[in-house]
Amino acid sequence: MAILQIGTSPEVGTGALEASFRLFLRLVALSCLLAGLQYWARLIGYSEGGAFRFDLIPSYWQLASASLAVLLPVAAVGLWMQVSWGPVLWVVAAGSEVIMHKGLPLWFGERPMLIMAHAVVVCVYIGFRAALFFKRRHDARQVTIDSL
Repeated sequence: MAILQIGTSPEVGTGALEASFRLFLRLVALSCLLAGLQYWARLIGYSEGGAFRFDLIPSYWQLASASLAVLLPVAAVGLWMQVSWGPVLWVVAAGSEVIMHKGLPLWFGERPMLIMAHAVVVCVYIGFRAALFFKRRHDARQVTIDSL
């Protein structure tokens, strides 16, 4: 595959903004995968000396940990592949963690840095989506030979 082909138009989604958004989604996907693996390591007793193993934790932690251990890696796959359900699953998983640690701190503990990280990712994602929307709208309005 040639890097530059003379006389061809660039493919859709090959600009710097699209590439930056793609990189951002993949970084979020990697963090989701690592978080999911961390939940799995806890549940099977591999980390923390087995103290957080599935059969040793309260039922509310069992529900939350098992759900997030499945949701986060699947969201990572969706974000990596840039399909529509990837961000949706990430929002469900991140929202669950925010509800756990902000809404029920007596059960799940407080994790303000995790909540801030989720808020930053949401803001950056919304910023990228808005920038892409305005860029596509601007590109669609440009004058062409046919419109004269």
